[in-house]
Amino acid sequence: MQAHGFTLWFTGLSGAGKSTLAAAVSAELGRWGIPVEVLDGDEVRQHLSKGLGFSREDRDTNIRRIAYVARLLTRNGVAVITAAISPYRAVRDEVRGEIGAFVEVYVKASLDECIRRDTKGLYRRALAREIPQFTGVSDPYEEPLSPELVIDTEREEITDSASRVIDRLLELGHLRSATDA
Repeated sequence: MQAHGFTLWFTGLSGAGKSTLAAAVSAELGRWGIPVEVLDGDEVRQHLSKGLGFSREDRDTNIRRIAYVARLLTRNGVAVITAAISPYRAVRDEVRGEIGAFVEVYVKASLDECIRRDTKGLYRRALAREIPQFTGVSDPYEEPLSPELVIDTEREEITDSASRVIDRLLELGHLRSATDA
């Protein structure tokens, strides 16, 4: 049973597994009867941030928009899961302060593994210099310094990763187990 609203902020390179993990954790929270919303970076860009480019300023604007929606949902008791690259530490720290009940999860995979997975063909295009300012290739990704959790998708199965996220939410007091109620 949920104690209050919170935001799980999944950050990592394109192809690291943020959306896959978000879907698995969302399904698990749903089984617990918890209201949950997933704010996927690709979908938000299409609907709320259409017209933004990939400059640092535009990326920060996109993250702030995601955070605004996450904050509104969080304060209304919803478990929010964001799955957005959010490459810059400073804006992640900024939105952490604004949201409050914020759990940063670094969804980690090596650049080589993300290139191998490349389901959208983005790395191929970025390496061919067809996509400028591509995170991890021609634009930096700043790893979190002290996330609440690191999930290494190269070494862990998705079900184990989702269980670790739920366990961490319980440890942090964002969720209560049936025995705590």
